[in-house]
Amino acid sequence: MKTPLKQLGLMLFLLLIVLASCQSKQDKQVEDYPEILPKFEQELKDLVQVWYPKTIDSIHGGFWSDFDYRWEKKGKQNKMLVSQARHIWTSSILAEFYKDAYYQQIAAHGYEFLKNHMWDTINGGFYTLLGTDVDSLKLLSTGKSTYGNAFAIYGLATYYSVSKDESALDLAKKTFYWLDEHAHDKTYKGYFDVLNQDGSLLLDVTENDKNYDNFIRKDWKDQNSSIHLLECLTALYQVWPDRLVKERLEELLLLIRDTIATEKGYLTLHLQRDWTPVSLKDSSEAYRKQNFGLDHVSFGHDVETAFLMLEASHALGLKNDSITLKKAKKMVDHALATGWDTEIGGFYDGGYYFEPDVCTIQNRAKIWWTEAEGLNSLLLMSKLFPEEKRYYELFEKQWDYIDTYMIDHEYGGWYGEGLDSNPKAKYDAKAQIWKVNYHNIRSLINVIKMLQGDFVLTKGSH
Repeated sequence: MKTPLKQLGLMLFLLLIVLASCQSKQDKQVEDYPEILPKFEQELKDLVQVWYPKTIDSIHGGFWSDFDYRWEKKGKQNKMLVSQARHIWTSSILAEFYKDAYYQQIAAHGYEFLKNHMWDTINGGFYTLLGTDVDSLKLLSTGKSTYGNAFAIYGLATYYSVSKDESALDLAKKTFYWLDEHAHDKTYKGYFDVLNQDGSLLLDVTENDKNYDNFIRKDWKDQNSSIHLLECLTALYQVWPDRLVKERLEELLLLIRDTIATEKGYLTLHLQRDWTPVSLKDSSEAYRKQNFGLDHVSFGHDVETAFLMLEASHALGLKNDSITLKKAKKMVDHALATGWDTEIGGFYDGGYYFEPDVCTIQNRAKIWWTEAEGLNSLLLMSKLFPEEKRYYELFEKQWDYIDTYMIDHEYGGWYGEGLDSNPKAKYDAKAQIWKVNYHNIRSLINVIKMLQGDFVLTKGSH
């Protein structure tokens, strides 16, 4: 019969073994960093070189939009605000990361185009879409969007952070004030996305309108413009700690974390003005499929938002923000539990809760931006929760998936969709107005910084 003292000694011994095992696994992860780090550094270099200077448009300004799978210019070459602004953000971040003035020059080139050609000097705000005609430009869009103007702020604020060009910061401020005047809902908070050219709302337009890839009723709100407003105001607040910017950033963080994100850990895609969730669950199967973009579980947005919420919380200086951390973890965990391919890795595009506790995969495509955001968030969770070794293992599996099925090792760049789910994606466009490089370049830079122990959200963690 064991005495209480012997039992206590045995328990302490077993506890030490468990702790040593956990520490050994964490140490093994750290030991892997020097081996895996060069792979990400090389992929970032390869990705940057295939995009720049190839995409720089010296005729119209800004950046070329359309390239085929061999990186030959092919297509309409329209200039969309979102993609033009993303190029400014990307080149600014590269200038900061590499400490290379060449990328700052690229960002300046993009900034001049945005300022001189996409800003509406009559009504304010940025135009959504311009067309190219030989050596001239023409306005194609009839309205403006909060989503697009948010990316303009994101690019402008980040360009200012590296260039210290006060005119860029002034334009970012002007855009913020314009959005706040025209799109902010003073009654229910948050922002509407769809605006007329003069900035007026369209709240009386209640039919679905699929023009310009827009699947939202004009009187609704949505997660996509909300999370990217959070993203842009995070960047703006870091270079301009204005009281109103802080107020709106806090407002968006709470709305996204506590209202748009569900208790299960996924985002509601569309909501009524008072934040009542929009659900098509009781609609016919045909209608649901036809309007998939209105209502489903978007695993890519979920893992992306987990990162964006933590970034916003940090920018706001919220100490020990366990509520945001817990929700971010829940969102990544939910995506892993319901939208992860356990066989070869990668996140599926979308699922649906037909039953309360069962999320059924509805779209098995693996989209390039989703996989990039997943890579970033898996390593982030590994660093923030080192005791849960599965995150690092899944991060490695995600990288293997991307390297095998997403990266074009012949022509460069990433396929729009993983070749496992769509082998024909090998011959799809490498660039178009909705496919630029901000998702994967941001992910790679964040991963490199985390592996180097120099990422702002994880400094001091293993």
